Amino acid sequence: MPLHSRLLERIDGLGKRRWPSEFLWGSATAALQIEGAARADGKGDSIWDAFARIPGAVAHGDTPERAVDHYHRVPADVRLMKDLGLTSYRFSTSWARVVPDGRSTNSRGLDFYSRLVDELLQAGILPWLTLYHWDLPQALEDGGGWAARDTAHRFVDYAEAVHDVVGDRVDHWTTFNEPFCSSLLSYAAGLHAPGRREPRAALAAVHHQHVAHGRAVSALRSRGVEQLGITLNLTTALPADPEDAVDQDAARRFDALANRIFLEPLVRGSYPADFLEDVAPLRFEDLIQDGDLEVISAPLDFLGVNYYHDDVVSGHPVADAQFAAATDRLIASPYVGSEHVTFRGRGLPRTGMDWEIHPDGLRALLLRLTAKYPMLPPLYLTENGAAFDDVLVDGAVQDDERTDFLLDHVAAVADAIDGGADVRGYFVWSLLDNFEWAWGYDKRFGIIHVDYETFERTPKQSALAFAALIEAAGS
Repeated sequence: MPLHSRLLERIDGLGKRRWPSEFLWGSATAALQIEGAARADGKGDSIWDAFARIPGAVAHGDTPERAVDHYHRVPADVRLMKDLGLTSYRFSTSWARVVPDGRSTNSRGLDFYSRLVDELLQAGILPWLTLYHWDLPQALEDGGGWAARDTAHRFVDYAEAVHDVVGDRVDHWTTFNEPFCSSLLSYAAGLHAPGRREPRAALAAVHHQHVAHGRAVSALRSRGVEQLGITLNLTTALPADPEDAVDQDAARRFDALANRIFLEPLVRGSYPADFLEDVAPLRFEDLIQDGDLEVISAPLDFLGVNYYHDDVVSGHPVADAQFAAATDRLIASPYVGSEHVTFRGRGLPRTGMDWEIHPDGLRALLLRLTAKYPMLPPLYLTENGAAFDDVLVDGAVQDDERTDFLLDHVAAVADAIDGGADVRGYFVWSLLDNFEWAWGYDKRFGIIHVDYETFERTPKQSALAFAALIEAAGS
């Protein structure tokens, strides 16, 4: 499927923007979403394997058991990455594959990641490893999960086990991907595995994941790792009516939960004062032990930023507000006595996830982070992408909407760089269509189409456009 001339002209112009030297052009995946082989070679259940077996938890009763069979297709998938010209690949290791029972290391699971790293290096692709992309061993959840402080110690053991095998070849290590999701969506809203709706457990999960991050950074740093960071899904919380005090307070509360309680302990060594006041009835501060914040705020070498949309927030209940019920569970449960929080639309185009498309929100976010937190390390866009209803016709997928989405957001990154943001890489989410968590196989984010029956891979127009952009930026 050749790219038409106007699209090539647009790509060429974007490639000639002022990109930093050695800027990384990559794509990203998560182990549970693509690997399959759910019981192969000693792998144990993760919380998502268990969650998917709960009736109604995942759309259509879908499970990640087969996913897209990446476990058995690594050489071919890496060839696809090489064909696209990717300079880096961000993947996650499965804790449930490496330490199936939460305590005993599985050498066969580690061998898989060692082979993956070798394939990437042989293809000239930088491996970018994420340790936690939400697949906690179910055995640890049975012991309390992230609500139990001991899980943070088990995470360090896991990180060291992975480093023992691939640390000689992997330089870039991310501790956590989107702890907002693996704490609040998982333990307060009940939307993600393990599906709990327990406000204090959710706040405990927030803090214990921070502690796990900090202790893992210390352990890996002592082993000589020089590129350590974390990935946060950050947003801009905009009050629906900037003059309305109720909307202003809703935006403040959402900004605290979505952004500040994750970012500020890392870079300032403290939780936001307004958040601590809001959750005082839940005794959040009782969870913080002496020395925790010093551990959590260990210096980082990079911050990964995942961006899909920004949020217009109101404190006024609206019966038909999108995701209002789920949002109320998420926001109100940690805030005793709080009012509703709902999201409002601006009449913008939307993705297949019903998320507003607003590329300039990415530019604004990167510049806001740069201005508000001058102590931040270099930034990488570790996820950016969109789901659309793709159709395979005559062996091709002409996904114009996704192609425009990616190019518009890459342009927003270039604008942010021009404005002074220190951004050093962009990773498309996702390389492959895959198991999209509670949405099952309904939502396709991949730049490569996957037939879920045969597992045949077909690069979409967006993949070809991204490959052309990488070539243009490097020429």
